[in-house]
Amino acid sequence: MKTQTLMTLMKSAKQSAIKHSPEILVGVGIVGMISTVVLAVKATPKAMHMIDDAKTIRSEKGKPEMTKLDILKVSWTPYIPAAITGIVSISCLIGSSSVSARRNAVLATAYGISESAFREYKEKTIETIGEKKEEAIRDKVSKSKIEANPVSQNEVIITEKGNTLCYDAISGRYFRSDIEKIKRAENDLNKSLMSDYYISLNEFYYQLGLKPTKLGDGLGWNLDGGLIDLEYSSQLAEDGTPCLVIDYRIAPRYDYQNLS
Repeated sequence: MKTQTLMTLMKSAKQSAIKHSPEILVGVGIVGMISTVVLAVKATPKAMHMIDDAKTIRSEKGKPEMTKLDILKVSWTPYIPAAITGIVSISCLIGSSSVSARRNAVLATAYGISESAFREYKEKTIETIGEKKEEAIRDKVSKSKIEANPVSQNEVIITEKGNTLCYDAISGRYFRSDIEKIKRAENDLNKSLMSDYYISLNEFYYQLGLKPTKLGDGLGWNLDGGLIDLEYSSQLAEDGTPCLVIDYRIAPRYDYQNLS
């Protein structure tokens, strides 16, 4: 029983270490760099003493003054621990970046696969039940979103771009705007997308008069995936106010800047 418990704990610890390996490597790298500085500082007095001894011996033997290369040959050994620690620290930081890059690549691939599967599913759904029934389903989904995140529990952002109550399905924010201005922002950004090749979600939020979000930097549209294509659903908020729910037929995707 104790052996089984120990094995379980070891397996859990291993999984946790693998999961948090980038953070662990960064932490080790930072600590190592600090240790490198400390070891180098501690090594300096010993190195200076070795240089002084070498100079004294050369002077007694009537040899010429030490060159920079001579000084380096005499004093390098005290810095070996600092050099080793520095190399290990740099390796940890590089390793962390490499692990993160691999994970991001896998995540981007997985996202692309799921997005493709969702598009195919949506197309087949429309073929099977028809556009009107599919639209009715989307309306129910939009209704469930604002019911799960009621306006009474949220700030309504005033954007000075209209008076219609709107709800963004990704950020979960309520704001005041106008459907024509939203469509204009969509068209303007699609023009930019065709010339710049990619657009971040935050650029769309900026056009709506909303503040950027952390998620908005990581998500966006790439021309390879198609233009921005919004869909709208007219709902009633919990207080009876008409609410325009904004969703995305082509969702902003991860790693949108690096697609090809």
